[in-house]
Amino acid sequence: MAADIVRRRLWARGRWKVPWTFLFLASLLLQTSCADQTEEYLKREHSLTKPYQGVGSSSSSLWDLTGNVLVTPQYVRLTPDQQSKQGAVWNRVPCYLRDWELQVHFKIHGQGKKNLNGDGFAIWYTKDKMQSGPVFGSKDNFVGLGVFVDTYPNEEKQHERVFPYISAMVSNGSLTYDHSRDGRPTELGGCTAMVRNLDHDTFFVIRYVKRRLTIMIDIDGKHEWKDCLDVPGVRLPRGYYFGASAVTGDLSDNHDLISLKLYQLSVTRSPDEEAADKEVFIPSVDNMKLPGVDQSSEPMSGFALFIIVFFSILGLVFAAVILLIVYNKWQERSRKHFY
Repeated sequence: MAADIVRRRLWARGRWKVPWTFLFLASLLLQTSCADQTEEYLKREHSLTKPYQGVGSSSSSLWDLTGNVLVTPQYVRLTPDQQSKQGAVWNRVPCYLRDWELQVHFKIHGQGKKNLNGDGFAIWYTKDKMQSGPVFGSKDNFVGLGVFVDTYPNEEKQHERVFPYISAMVSNGSLTYDHSRDGRPTELGGCTAMVRNLDHDTFFVIRYVKRRLTIMIDIDGKHEWKDCLDVPGVRLPRGYYFGASAVTGDLSDNHDLISLKLYQLSVTRSPDEEAADKEVFIPSVDNMKLPGVDQSSEPMSGFALFIIVFFSILGLVFAAVILLIVYNKWQERSRKHFY
C-alpha cells in the first residue's frame, strides 16, 4: 500500500516519465499485492494550493488567516525571518472523513546559522481553530492532533536528538506542550528532518487510516518517502479543523507553505473491522493514559443517547399526567368541601 501511495504521489507531481505500458503493468502488480485496497480523492475544500485565490480575503474563502501571514502567488508565508512573529492559516470547513492523508509541501529558510534559527511550525487537526498561543503560534492544551516541525533545541543537554525534528502529539485538552523539553514528555514519536535552507522541494505526509497514524518525509530531493512515525491505536474524532501555524522568538526563519493537499482514502474493511470501528468523541491513543479520560469506557452511541433521551421525555410526560390527575382530584375535593 505504501508503494502504491508513493507511485501516485510521484505521478501527481509529474516526476515519473515512463512508458504507459510499464505504468499500467506496475499498477496491476502493486494493486494485486496489497492486502488493503485503497483509493484516494483530492478534497479541494480542505486543500490549500496555488495561486491561493481569495485566501483569507473574502467571505467565500475556505481558509482564514491570522497574525503575520503573507500570501503571494508562490507561497503562503506563516512568518517572515524576523523576531517575535507568529501566523496561522485555518480551514473553515470541518473534516468528517474517516480515513485521510494530508500532504504538506513546505520550505523553511533564513539568514540564521545552524541552531541560531527558530522556532518551527505545526500542522493541526483540532477541535478549535483560530486561537493563538505558545505552541508554534497556536493554543496550548489543544484537543486533537498536532504535528510539529521543531527547528530549535530548547533542552540544554540535548545529545541524542538532532534538530530540526518532526514529532506528533495527541491531546484531549488536558496535556501541556513542554517547550523546555521540546515536547518530549507528550510526543508519540518522531524523526530528525534536515529541512532548512534546501534548494529542492521538501514534503511530509500525515496519514490516518484504520486508527493508525503514519508520518513519512521526502526531504532529500530523491522523490522517495522515508518512514518517520507509525503509531497504531490513535483515535481522532471527526468534525475537527485542519490548520497550520508558526512562530519566531529571539531567533527566526521564513516558514513557507507551498501547499496542503488533503486526500480522502477509500479503504476496504472486513466486517469485524467495521464492527470494531466505533465513533470517537474524545481524542486518545491506545495504551497511553491521558489525564481525565477513562480509557476503559466506550463512548455512548447515537442510538443509546436517543433511547436515554426518549425515555427521559416519556418519564417527564408520565409524571406531568400524574400531577395533573392529582391536581384535578384536589380541586374536586376542595369544591365539595366548600359547598
